[in-house]
Amino acid sequence: MQNNNEVLLKVENLCQYFRSGTFVNKAVDNVSFEIKKGEVFGLVGESGCGKTTTGRSIIKLYNITGGNVYFKGIRIAAGIQSYKDAIEKAKADAKEKLASAKSDAEKKRINDECNAIVAENKAKLKEADYDQKHCDRAYSDRLVSNLKEKFLPLIEKASGDEKAKLTAEYKEALHKAKRTKLVTQIQMIFQDPIASLDPRMTVREIIAEGLIIQGERNKEIIDQKVFEMLELVGLVREHASRYPHEFSGGQRQRIGVARAIIMNPDLIIADEPVSALDVSIQAQVINLLNDLREKFGLTILFIAHDLSVVKYFSDRIGVMYYGKMVELASSDELFLNPLHPYTRSLLSAIPLPDPIYEKQRQRIVYNPLAAHDYSIDKPTFREVKPGHFVQCNEAEYQEYMKILK
Repeated sequence: MQNNNEVLLKVENLCQYFRSGTFVNKAVDNVSFEIKKGEVFGLVGESGCGKTTTGRSIIKLYNITGGNVYFKGIRIAAGIQSYKDAIEKAKADAKEKLASAKSDAEKKRINDECNAIVAENKAKLKEADYDQKHCDRAYSDRLVSNLKEKFLPLIEKASGDEKAKLTAEYKEALHKAKRTKLVTQIQMIFQDPIASLDPRMTVREIIAEGLIIQGERNKEIIDQKVFEMLELVGLVREHASRYPHEFSGGQRQRIGVARAIIMNPDLIIADEPVSALDVSIQAQVINLLNDLREKFGLTILFIAHDLSVVKYFSDRIGVMYYGKMVELASSDELFLNPLHPYTRSLLSAIPLPDPIYEKQRQRIVYNPLAAHDYSIDKPTFREVKPGHFVQCNEAEYQEYMKILK
């Protein structure tokens, strides 16, 4: 990990709910974490715990229900629905209280409280809607401003052919900057290397699509970058004219990596990029991501099941269970001092290539009803040690502090 304290991505109380009639599926519920520039943040948990939904919400494939997502200090996603729900709840509560109110003064107080809550949430709703719609414009304006500061003084000093060359370069860069969207600085490597590639497009078209959308018009530059990316991920130029069905699973995943890298992103969300591959191919893809991370200084959100892979690859690890973040710590700290019962259960499930150890290995079964009593004292996400957070109530917090001492 690079020694960098700059926060690239900040996820704040992220909620992603899916409604089906009256039923609400809380796929991601009040999840918060930060990813610093240059680090790999691992996200682990069993199937259905909300890891992939978290990644998809960050990259804006879903409109989040609640919370905020900040990227490069700009809010790119905000939970508009949560403000609408708060307004509806305030009105419903006021209606219920007014039915039992006895005096005009009490009714006025209830109405005033309701109007204050409604006004506050309407203001937040308007602000969130504006930020979501204009985050790309704000980023584009920032890029244009930086280009003007860089090129205009140079063009003014230059003359003749040099001035013409700088002017052409400035116009081309300006064209791209105006078309650049902030969210394109986040790229995703999808879990399924087959379904994530369009079978009707050649490898060249798949990898180059992002560049074309961004405004690149020079065919020679596009071809050069595509060939460069193919060689970077261990493929050859001849593969550019082929279709996805002509490749193996590992090769298809490499094409997905090339498609993400060509956009020169600041953050890559790798959604279980090795789970569908053979063990030997998994190692190749992980080593490839490690090499690319060193070469480009990438920041990676690494979503996976395999804890041994996550430990090897990640600087910090967040553990999710049923839509909630239950533990968050550095990789070494999490494996050295796992505190939450679910984390201990996950670690006990890691197999080792040692038959003697495997015979003696005891699985820890996590039963939330038996492990916790949250009937009175509700849990919160607490810091038990610098950089080590656990979802626990006060009694559990005191117990964890004793364990750490």
